[in-house]
Amino acid sequence: MQTDELTPERLRHLAELRPGGRVLSVYLNLEPTEFATPAARSSAIGSLIDEAGRKVKAEEDLSHDERQGLEEDVKRVRDYLRGPFSADGAHGLALFCSGAADLFETVKLPRPVDSGIMVDDSPWIEPLAGMLSADRWVVLLANRRSARLFEGNRDTLEEVEAFQDVVRSQADAGGWSQARHERSQAEEHEEHLRKAAYETFKQYRRAPFDHFLIGIPSELRGTMEHQLHTSLRERLRGFIEVDVEHSSPDDVARAAAGEIEAVERRREREKLDRLVEGVGAGGRGTAGLDDTLGALNERRVETLLLAEGFSAPGSVCSSDGFVAAQEGGTCPVDGGELVRRDDIVESAIELALGQSADVLVVRHHDDLAELGSIGAILRF
Repeated sequence: MQTDELTPERLRHLAELRPGGRVLSVYLNLEPTEFATPAARSSAIGSLIDEAGRKVKAEEDLSHDERQGLEEDVKRVRDYLRGPFSADGAHGLALFCSGAADLFETVKLPRPVDSGIMVDDSPWIEPLAGMLSADRWVVLLANRRSARLFEGNRDTLEEVEAFQDVVRSQADAGGWSQARHERSQAEEHEEHLRKAAYETFKQYRRAPFDHFLIGIPSELRGTMEHQLHTSLRERLRGFIEVDVEHSSPDDVARAAAGEIEAVERRREREKLDRLVEGVGAGGRGTAGLDDTLGALNERRVETLLLAEGFSAPGSVCSSDGFVAAQEGGTCPVDGGELVRRDDIVESAIELALGQSADVLVVRHHDDLAELGSIGAILRF
């Protein structure tokens, strides 16, 4: 079963973190198909630690204390990764370390990530932005006697409830006529499905969710749907084929993956259409690096859209966070020096999260490439 410790709150915390010293950001790929054995994982960790050492050695403009501190951070990361750390269920691991700022945070990731190292004055969060899934999903599995409830997000589902009802067989019916028994049995089946629908609605009231799927024999779909509260019917995204009684959470997640991807495609399409409409009307939409960074500086962004894999150089003001597509120069806000960045997208994501904007990495449509691979839907 996968583990997901990445939440919108956690990502915003990391985006806003400025510990006052250099931060070593480490990403480790733990994809089970590639690193299934201890030997494979040990080799990957060894390569990553070696890369971290080279990265620190190659860093310019470090004081003696900063370099010594980063070398200690590399050793601390090495000791953690070579120790008995738990990565059960994770497909990747992010680790942020700065001994000078007393920072050591780890995040288990629900998806594979390219292993890599970054040294900067804040945690490197760009690889996390495309993994975040704020939408909550619930999946109900039900047949004539059993029901199970799962909740989570696009990557992780956990079973939260299960129950069975006793439905009488023909032998239990005694001297009843066949017709009478069938009517009674049908009523018991319907009552069981009514209970399953009610338990799902109770779960919704306890912890509201965005999307809902049902795994149920096809002949029971109509009866099940009839039992749903309006709030559940509004969130129903479809039906899936899955073994109701014996499927693991991972089995359910795989069965639901197609429907979840369809919802993501529609969401991307809706956001892209809003962006194009806003840009075309000269109103609540910007496209291209210059205009989008300008909107971020003005704190007008509702949703930042990025094409998957997009990067571009730029500059950032270390004192006030102002971002610019130009490389170097002075900050128009405080007159300070603009520090060159090989990839300004990281700073753009941090600025977006700092103003409580959503960040959407577009994977399923190509429209954004025609708009400069970056754009923003604006609040005003």
